[in-house]
Amino acid sequence: MQQFEVKALKAQSVVVLKLDAASSDDARNQATQQGVRVISVHALRQGWMPAWRAQRFNLVLFTQELLALLDAGLSLIEAVETLAEKAHDESQDVLRKLTESLYQGQSLSQALQHFPQAFPELYVASVRASEKTGDIVPTLQRFVTYQQQADTIRKQIISASIYPAVVFVVGIVVALFLLVYLVPKFSRIYEDMNSDLPFLSRMLLKWGSFASDNMSLVLLGIGGMTALAIYAASNAQARARALTLLWRIKSLRERWYLVQLSRLYRSAGMLLRGGIPAVTAFSMVGGLLHPTLRPRLDKAISRIREGQPISLVMQSCELTTPVAVRMLRVGEKSGKMGDMMERIALFYDEDTARWVDVFTRVFPPLLLLIIALFIGTIVVSMYMPIFELAGGLQ
Repeated sequence: MQQFEVKALKAQSVVVLKLDAASSDDARNQATQQGVRVISVHALRQGWMPAWRAQRFNLVLFTQELLALLDAGLSLIEAVETLAEKAHDESQDVLRKLTESLYQGQSLSQALQHFPQAFPELYVASVRASEKTGDIVPTLQRFVTYQQQADTIRKQIISASIYPAVVFVVGIVVALFLLVYLVPKFSRIYEDMNSDLPFLSRMLLKWGSFASDNMSLVLLGIGGMTALAIYAASNAQARARALTLLWRIKSLRERWYLVQLSRLYRSAGMLLRGGIPAVTAFSMVGGLLHPTLRPRLDKAISRIREGQPISLVMQSCELTTPVAVRMLRVGEKSGKMGDMMERIALFYDEDTARWVDVFTRVFPPLLLLIIALFIGTIVVSMYMPIFELAGGLQ
């Protein structure tokens, strides 16, 4: 048995269930029996080591290739069948079964529903709406654009985090080398001079004496903290707590808030342009938001269902900014709310990109300076006895 996290739609709101099941299909069936509409199923990691995940179905590549074949004049079944023939990995089985479903007379959206691990609910809903209007190609193009924009902002954030993370890790390693290896050696040399040294040097040498006498305990503690850090990084609940702590930092909270709003408006805008009603669209994208924002969206959905204007509702529920409110009002007047929401997401993305650029210019040098001061303090404190001894000789 394994534990699965199931995101599902219940009474126009997204709920998260944790179920023990033998497989993802079993977890999906259990959730369906509880009267919910399953959106996604993910296996939770067990133990302290991260679970190896199977290679994911490349949805963007599939969509791009499908669009190319459709533009070349192939029918939908021929295009999917061609992609199945050229595939050589695990996606080949998905595409073959998808082709079989199409040959049985099912629509594309119906066929996609059989493979929730490969095709998310947003994708299926967009295709289903396009089948009613006959504009499946523009819908698929919008999804590719949507996914590429989301990937771009994600890569920018990850890229901005790599260099500070490397600097931090190297600083920690150097500091541990000094504290665990060099300081104990110096403490043996200066053990008779402790009373004549500055306070910081005495404390450092006391630590060196302790580490020298209890090296196995020190190494065990370092190993335990490393294992704890690996476990925290691989545990969903620990990551959620870390994000909650980060939300307490005002500047990060404001920036992460805009990233969440960008995800909300981009996803909802894509669905609205595909012909999906606003209430349904917002209900489907609720699972993409941070848990602290989902109650606000649920409240907004209830008011929109009552017939209140989207711009007023989003403003009152604190799910927008002053600029976005004006853009939503323009969308309501022009009747192009989906287009306007995607423009709002683009506006947020550009603002986030500028912030990331400033972050990469300012934070890494500042972090490097802090680490250099910390390591420099240790080094100076270690060599302070030599300075004291030289002064005494003079």
